[in-house]
Amino acid sequence: MYLLDTNVWLERFLEQEKAEEVRDFLNQTPSYKLCLTDFAFHSIGVVLSRLGKGEAFVRFVRDAFVDGAVTLVRLAPEDMEALVQIMEREYLDFDDAYQYRAAEKHGLVIVSFDADFDRTALGRKTPAQVLQER
Repeated sequence: MYLLDTNVWLERFLEQEKAEEVRDFLNQTPSYKLCLTDFAFHSIGVVLSRLGKGEAFVRFVRDAFVDGAVTLVRLAPEDMEALVQIMEREYLDFDDAYQYRAAEKHGLVIVSFDADFDRTALGRKTPAQVLQER
């Protein structure tokens, strides 16, 4: 199963450079194999609302969670000590460490465009890399 980082979803919503790559990945990957942290979920909501794209957020929620089977992953307060250790050990900022800890805890593959994960023990894959491996 895959943990999609915030930047993957936003790439598609904002029709950025790699939007087609994300579209292909999402079209070829069953939604039950996708996970999203609560942190990323709320971050997407913040970004889209600031851009005046509230309706896009509503469509995303409907497509991913109501009509789809994307899993929302949460960290508990007990995970925060490990998260801080990850920040220090892997040299990640809070949001990346949150994604990392969630992937580590739930045995997920991080799918991201953020190269900061490349220097970590878990690493990351881009959507295109996941599709190539199939």
